[in-house]
This record gives sequence, C-alpha cells and structure tokens, in this order.
Amino acid sequence: MKKAISLLLALTLLTLAACGGQERTAPDGPEENPPAQVGGTDPADAPEPGPADSPAPEEEPAPEKPEEPSVPAREEYLILDPTVMPEGGTRDGVTYEAYDGIVEHLFFHPIIAYTELAFDGDAQANGLDDYMVTVDEFNKILDSLYEKDYILVDIGDVWSETTGEDGAPKMVRNTLYIPEGKKPMVFSYDDTNYYPYMLENGFAYKLILGEDGKIWSWGLDPQGQEVTSRDLDAIPALDKFVEEHPDFSPFGAKACLSLTGYEGILGYRTQTASDVEWTEELEANRQREREAVKPIVEELRRTGWTFGSHTWGHIRLGSGNLAKIQADTQKWFDEVGSLVGETDILFYPHGERPDGGDWKQTGEAFKYLQSQGFRVFCSVGVESFSFIKKDICAVICDRLHPDGKTLRWSRNRYLRFYDAKDIMEIGVRPDLGLGEDWNS
Repeated sequence: MKKAISLLLALTLLTLAACGGQERTAPDGPEENPPAQVGGTDPADAPEPGPADSPAPEEEPAPEKPEEPSVPAREEYLILDPTVMPEGGTRDGVTYEAYDGIVEHLFFHPIIAYTELAFDGDAQANGLDDYMVTVDEFNKILDSLYEKDYILVDIGDVWSETTGEDGAPKMVRNTLYIPEGKKPMVFSYDDTNYYPYMLENGFAYKLILGEDGKIWSWGLDPQGQEVTSRDLDAIPALDKFVEEHPDFSPFGAKACLSLTGYEGILGYRTQTASDVEWTEELEANRQREREAVKPIVEELRRTGWTFGSHTWGHIRLGSGNLAKIQADTQKWFDEVGSLVGETDILFYPHGERPDGGDWKQTGEAFKYLQSQGFRVFCSVGVESFSFIKKDICAVICDRLHPDGKTLRWSRNRYLRFYDAKDIMEIGVRPDLGLGEDWNS
C-alpha cells in the first residue's frame, strides 16, 4: 500500500512539472520588460494556486510584449573645418577654392511668430517694428541669401589666435576654403533668452527637444493654445532650412547665439535675482531649469550652433564702470558659461563699444574683457567691418542688422543680400513710412 501511494505521488509531481515547468519561447524582438513587470515579480514565476492534487490548468499562451516608445536615434551631423582644403580640392563632386575676402556678418533678434500680438498698437509695437523681423520675412531672407550664393561659416573659424615673431599672442585672419563661386557669411542671433516681454508679444516661449530629438519651439498662440513648431522661431527654422538646403551650410555651421543671463537662457529661468529674497524653493526651481536646458544646449552644439556672451545684464560697456563690468562678467561665467561652455566671442549690448571706442584705443574695460578670454568683439555697424588690433590679441568687427529699421530705411545697403521690397510685410507692420530708396 505504501509503495502504491509513493508511486501515485511521484506520478502527480511529474505531471505538474510537465505542465508548469516547461521553458517558454520569447516573442521576436529585443529582450525588454513590459511595463507591467517593472519593479515587480514576473507573473510567469509565481507559484500555481490550489492543492497539489487539483487538475492543472491549461497553460495560456505567453502574451506578446507591448512595444515600448522608441527613442529616436540621433542623426549623424557632420561639422567640417573650412580652414582645410579638401583632399584633391574637391568634396562630393564640388570644387573648393581659397577665399580671403570679406566675410559678411548678419545678426537677428528673435523673430515674430504672431504679428497680431506684436503689432497691436501697444507700447512695445514700434520697438518690435524697429528691431525684429517676422517669420515670413526671415524665411524670405534665407531664400534670397541662398539664391545669391551665400553660405554659412562659423565665426570661430574666421580668425585664430597664434604666436607672433616676438613671441606674443596675436589674432590672424584665416584663409577659408569654400565651394567655388560661393560667398561666406556668419550669422549671429542676439538675446535668444526669450524675455518675459516677448512672451506676450507674439514670440516663441522656449526651445524644447521634440519627439524626433530635434530642436523645436514651444509657446502659446493668440488663442492661448500650446504650439510646438519648427517654423515659428529662427533657431529651428534655420535648422529646417539647412536640412532642405545642405549646400547652404557645407561645413555644418548655423549661428552663434548671443546670450545674456538676467532672464535665464533659451527660455529656461536659470538666473539668480538680487531684488528678491532668495529662498531654497527658488534655488531648487533654478536648478531644475538648469538641468532642463542642458540637453537643449548639447543638441545645439552638436548640430552646428555656438555661443557667445552678450553680458549677463545687457549692460553698457562704454559706461566706464569697470567694477560693474567685472561683476557682470563673472556672473555671466557662473550662470551662463557654466551651461554653454567656454567662448571667446563677446557681442556688445546696444552695439556700445567699451571705453567709448575700441578701434583707436584699448581702454581698461577692453583689457579686462580680453584678459577673461574674449578675443572676437562684435558691435553693430553699416558694413561687415573687421580689424585685428595690433596692441592686444583681439579682433573687433561690425555686424549688419536685418530688421524693421533697415528694411524701411536702408534698402540699397542690403541689396547684395535681398531687396526689402520683396521681404517686408508692409501690410502687417505699423505705418511708419519708407525710405526714399524705396522709390528707385
């Protein structure tokens, strides 16, 4: 009798092992845990319920694992050095040639996405008309530059620091090797911080990473609805244009972003403030904003964008207040440079030159700024002027400014780039008149 019971138990255990212990075949695809299993016990490993002598349930087929959201692989982005001639003088069937002529330099402020908010007759309307272009105007300018054979180069590739025969450091202009028949141009964008006043006047609010891993803008339309887009801000718009016209940027260059710091950067409030009691809560939020903007900075750098200082507080460098300039510069390094990395480019706020002038003299403010690592000093002017200083390792240059003022009043000066008659949205801007050269 005992032998019969033992035999019956052995057969039961063998039956259970055959039903519940067989190896499952995983569905095709990578080995991933479905969401329901994250942090828990796999249901396939749980013990079967019920007494040992109850009938074993039929095994259900293993459920297919749900697909997890895929993270898009970043497309390779090639950045090339225009100071090196391609091997054999050609690349991708295009002939390259040496270029030592003028490198034009255009700069823009953030572009107006919604003209009905910008030009609504309030106190900001005329100022926005003076200093900004609209999305439509910006796109037309890009089209014209492309048609006129301009190509983008990085401002950091135009000049280099070297050692002179006397052993002292000095700046030199680089020979560029560019596609035959093309004309090099530098772009820079001032104040890409998305200041609060811009948010209620028809601009994008901030930059974000889209689901495709690319830079997009985020903001609110005139009805208050959230909008993410690659068409409503000059940064993703230029990215998109280069994707569609890669020969506009044969070296991968985009623009140099001229950043202040007093309202954060790129739409993220990374700044401190001295006019309020700085609490742990404010600092915690600032740190969250700093972490949030880091991937944006990384993607911009990876895809041909560079960064320069516009001072932390958008201060006037011609004031003669050296202590203020020193404190502001350190604050820019602490709050902006710590996020975007080192730069040797300084863009003068208001176009105002240090010490009342930087061409014929080298004052104390200029010497200090140069001692902090800045080598290329950019103002605003009527030509793409540049001058390598002889008494200090630095170069000064002027930039041209496509905006409402020059569209209205400087048509002839910009004809080598575009015709304002083909660009300006007269119907949506304030009626502030046009220059005499519009009649020619």
